[in-house]
Amino acid sequence: MYFHSCSTSSFSTPFVPFLSYPSASLISYFPSLQPRPFLFCARSLSCPHPSFLVSFFPLHLLPTLSSLILVCLLVSFLKHFLGRGLCLSEACVTVASQMVEAMDRGADPCSDFYQFACGGWMRKNPLPDGRSRWSTFNSIWEQNQALLKHLLENGTFNGSSEAERKTQSYYMSCLNTQRIEELGAQPLVDLIAKIGGWNMTGPWEKENFMEVLKAVSGPYRAQPFFSVGVNADPKNSNSNVIQLDQSGLFLPSRDYYLNRTANEKVLVAYLDYMVELGRLLGGERSSTQILMQQILDFETALANITVPQDQRRDEEKIYHKVTISELQVRPELQVLLTVLALMLVLRYLLNNYMMWTLVQKSVASLDQRFENAQDKLLESLYGTKKSCTPRWQTCIGNTDDTLGFALGALFVKATFDKHSKEIVKIQLVLDQLLRDKADAIYDMIGFPEFILDPKELDDVFDGYDVSDDSFFQNMLNFYNFSSRVMADQLRKTPNKDQWSMTPPTVNAYYMPTKNGIVFPAGILQAPFYAQDHPKALNFGGIGVVMGHELTHAFDDQGREYDKEGNLRPWWQNSSVEAFRQRTECMMDQYNHYTVNGEHVNGKQTLGENIADNGGLKAAYHAYRSWVQKNGEEKRLPAVNLTNDQLFFLGFAQVWCSVRTPESAHEGLVTDPHSPPRYRVIGTLANSPDFSRHFNCPAGTPMNTGRRCEVW
Repeated sequence: MYFHSCSTSSFSTPFVPFLSYPSASLISYFPSLQPRPFLFCARSLSCPHPSFLVSFFPLHLLPTLSSLILVCLLVSFLKHFLGRGLCLSEACVTVASQMVEAMDRGADPCSDFYQFACGGWMRKNPLPDGRSRWSTFNSIWEQNQALLKHLLENGTFNGSSEAERKTQSYYMSCLNTQRIEELGAQPLVDLIAKIGGWNMTGPWEKENFMEVLKAVSGPYRAQPFFSVGVNADPKNSNSNVIQLDQSGLFLPSRDYYLNRTANEKVLVAYLDYMVELGRLLGGERSSTQILMQQILDFETALANITVPQDQRRDEEKIYHKVTISELQVRPELQVLLTVLALMLVLRYLLNNYMMWTLVQKSVASLDQRFENAQDKLLESLYGTKKSCTPRWQTCIGNTDDTLGFALGALFVKATFDKHSKEIVKIQLVLDQLLRDKADAIYDMIGFPEFILDPKELDDVFDGYDVSDDSFFQNMLNFYNFSSRVMADQLRKTPNKDQWSMTPPTVNAYYMPTKNGIVFPAGILQAPFYAQDHPKALNFGGIGVVMGHELTHAFDDQGREYDKEGNLRPWWQNSSVEAFRQRTECMMDQYNHYTVNGEHVNGKQTLGENIADNGGLKAAYHAYRSWVQKNGEEKRLPAVNLTNDQLFFLGFAQVWCSVRTPESAHEGLVTDPHSPPRYRVIGTLANSPDFSRHFNCPAGTPMNTGRRCEVW
């Protein structure tokens, strides 16, 4: 995956590189490009020979004619000498303006290339109100959302499929805050009663533990204790298998529960949030406080046995295949209970915890009081408040989560250029054994074809009922629908063409059990890709993205899967040892990077760091191959960089971002990617091509002399 997203707050329109600034702003950096009325002469007239004109024009027009000739000669001079080797198309002038605006010319590219590339962008982009972070990715996603809003709210909307019409109905039910406020907490109160009650808010059925667990985990898709899914068997990728994994924590990471000193503010806010939700659902404050504290203590105990993310990177070590019968306790097994009261206590505690997982999953579709209750928690976690988010944006996000491929059909038909499927091709330099796997990788670009076939699209969402006036019921219906679809997958062979991201998504990913890579339509736009942009920027943008995802096939996890997508030891021991030594270098490198005094986890981020480094190298070599075949491109005006330097600048400016300290901490403990600054600095510091083209002396921060290279 290229980018880790977590959106908790609202949007305002700040300066964004590549996207918003007109070409006129380039003038301050390149005055000679000032638009002038006479430019039409150079573009549309051939300046006639003077002797021809003298023969036919009256003498009193000769001064005017002389001026015209002078202007034509001047324009020709400017284009020939000043514009020699420069791309002066509208697209080139515009993108040059935006890149210059994003840069910090005062920074030394050999000391801090991130500051050099993004200093201007960061200065012009204070965090928008309600945002915990802001980046190019967020900006593109906001634009995609705005387009989808326009499509769904269009008074002449007429979807070509029933699925598209369901999409609009779902979106409108989310926007119908009047109806949501009228219903208040009652939909969830009724659901709790239907399942068997909650000790927190009223009577509960003490003997139905398994029924509650089945309901909460099955048709309502909460995940207490563990998660349940159906996926391709890693060791037999042609068959599906039930997969159980650790789950059950509400906070983003086990670290928030176990490192109490550093996260005291978050834990206090979380308990307050829990108590407030219990109270809104009918609980009495003092008893709710006690019961919620018990649930928090239980989650903390669960966190203590949860395996940390950086210890789950070896796919072989976490693969444990058993039969259902092996999971059963033998019915004839006798257990002696010497403390019956303890069993009763455990029963109500576990019931409370299970119902809490359902409550926290469901409150997003209730009235404003429940959203307000979350503000303090979000502020402690991310440094922002969700209530700042416009309702329509929340609803677009919910609709994408629920009916994303039907929504994607609308998006693709409105925006996607079929030529975008013909993007740059990237190859990795590999030994023959690895080359066989690389050659077997297949890519899926833009969108799955079925979304443009109304019948096929309707078949996908057949059985999902959407109500016009009950957002909560739509949510429950979807949980039930997705549960049935998941169960049905167990009886089928894995679909290698199945997508895990919707078309509007601004991201990309690699699928190890399918040995495939996916690039949704949402990322196939500037600054990653544009047909009229210099190839240096396209290779530095979408080219690096492609190289990144290709390299995932050979990172510390992807390398464990063969070309058929099966988990097995297919490398020679000597190759494994050489790989281990190279990855040790990279882990050590990233371990030394810090954000606000907190270290990056080089082991947790290893796979993404390998992909970043390998992707950049592959994309740059692909760009040089293109140049050798097609010749050098014209340079961008005003940027004052060679095209090779432009490649690296384009790569870096994709990662321009700002975020709150709280959000930065959350990223360090949860995100498998390094912080944006180090995705630039760490990768370029390992690139001899970068150091050569920017003439970085040995011993400078961007050319330390110690490089880590895996691929």
